Amino acid sequence: MAKVDIILTGSVSGLGAESDQIKVAAGYARNYLFPKKLAIPLTEANERRLNALKERRRKREEQELKNVKDLRKALDKLVLIITVKTGEGGRMFGSVNAATISDELKSQFDISLDRRKIDLDKPIRSLGDHEVQLKLHHNIESALKLRIVSSTPLPEDTAVGAEESVDAKTQAAETAGEAKKRKTAGRKKTKTE
Repeated sequence: MAKVDIILTGSVSGLGAESDQIKVAAGYARNYLFPKKLAIPLTEANERRLNALKERRRKREEQELKNVKDLRKALDKLVLIITVKTGEGGRMFGSVNAATISDELKSQFDISLDRRKIDLDKPIRSLGDHEVQLKLHHNIESALKLRIVSSTPLPEDTAVGAEESVDAKTQAAETAGEAKKRKTAGRKKTKTE
C-alpha cells in the first residue's frame, strides 16, 4: 500500500497533533485528511507553513500549560461540598463518582474539568472529608478536597430525644399496666362479694 508524507494542520486522534509530519496511506490522506483540511501534503512550499504551524502549536501549548498551572492553584484552595441523600444512620443512597465531581465543580465554581482527569479508583460511598487526585496535564497533578454532606442530617439532639421518648413510653406503659391491675383487682372484689 502506498504511503505519503503529510503535515497535520490540526490534532487528529490516533495520528498526532498540529504540525506533526507523518506517513499515512495515500487513500486515507486523499479521501479523508485533505478534504477535511486536517492535513496538507509535504512539499517544499509547505515547509514554510510547517514552521508557522509549529510556532502556533508552541504558543498554544504554552498558554495551555499556563492555564493548567493557574487552575491547579485555584483547585488547591477550594473545598468542594457535595450534598447527597442519605437514609437512616447516615447511609448514602448511591455514590459520588468522577462525573458528579465534574458537574459540581461546574455548578459551584464555574470550573470546567473533564471527568477523565479526575483520578478516582472507586466511587465514594461515605460522608465526610475526602481527597481526590486530579491529572490536569501529563506532568501536572493536583489534589481536590471534597466534603460530602447529607441533605437530611440527623440532629444530635434527636437521638437523645428518642431515648427520652422510649423512657417516657416505658413509664406510660408501666403506669397503664398498674392502672389495669387495680381495675381488674377491683372487679374481682365485686364478683366475690
